Amino acid sequence: MYPIRVAILLGSTLALLALIAGCNSDEQPEQNGAPASKLTNSSPNRLSDSMTGPIRYLALGDSTGAGVGARDGGYVVRLFKRIVSHRQGSALTNLCFSGATTSDVLRGQLDRGVQADPQLITLGIGINDIGHGVTIEQFSKNYEEILGRLSSDTRAAIVVTNIPDISSAPRIPPAMQSEYHQQIVTFNQKLQEIAARHEVSVFDVYNVTHKQLPRHPEFFSEDGFHPSDKGYEFWAEQMWPIIAITIGVD
Repeated sequence: MYPIRVAILLGSTLALLALIAGCNSDEQPEQNGAPASKLTNSSPNRLSDSMTGPIRYLALGDSTGAGVGARDGGYVVRLFKRIVSHRQGSALTNLCFSGATTSDVLRGQLDRGVQADPQLITLGIGINDIGHGVTIEQFSKNYEEILGRLSSDTRAAIVVTNIPDISSAPRIPPAMQSEYHQQIVTFNQKLQEIAARHEVSVFDVYNVTHKQLPRHPEFFSEDGFHPSDKGYEFWAEQMWPIIAITIGVD
């Protein structure tokens, strides 16, 4: 139990995070056919070597997948450009939108995503669950249901990103950075356990951002919370090797 002053500060901070992360939460962009990472659980989850044609790529998640904070898209669009360079004719269904939580993926993204009959799925979700005060138990239940549904209702190779360590973001009050960081660590531990049970690949964006963001303020956009174009490009560069392995390209 937090002392009263700390509890008030934490509540105010979570409200701020919810406001920041939830900006433009009604935007749900979809794109179809538009033109040194840590690998975890990667070997059992990749496309068959015989699949050499175009890839149907489905992206589920939040504002980082939608590209909030940048002019030229988030990590999803940047990964897709790399996919197309190897697999011409590939198609992208991007259901990510700003402010999305695991509950939003369950309610608003899964059905449409399954209908797209994807061959590759990326899932990046969780930071808004923390910002909105979702309990670790509810987050775990939702995440388990998402991966269970994707595993049972699609034939796709699945790559999830864990939660980036944005505790050093300029918009996070310094007094709360340590607490926010610990929440990210706790949620990521549970995410990793669930991903391992479902034998899906995990891109460790937490480790990348934990090391690099404090040294690269230019990776944050002007809003002081979301990645900038440079930040998203760095994210895509780091994530590409696990995607390349998953779809079987050099």
